[in-house]
Amino acid sequence: MVKYKIIFNREECIGALACSAINPDIWLLAEDGKVDLKGAKKREDGRWELTVEDDNLQFNKDAADACPVDVIKIEDIEQ
Repeated sequence: MVKYKIIFNREECIGALACSAINPDIWLLAEDGKVDLKGAKKREDGRWELTVEDDNLQFNKDAADACPVDVIKIEDIEQ
């Protein structure tokens, strides 16, 4: 099964909640009005990263496309 990584720049998030409206199971409203990416790990560069499989890909592509400040990126993981 192909895997992908979601890379989320939480610092630049403005809390529009478009991602949460599309995929509320992993894009969670946080106390500061931004969102948290459930299960993600913080990288050294300050961004958050989560690996997902094919079955979750389309919801997350839609969430990335809906983000008005483009802080969600999805990349293929080389197998």
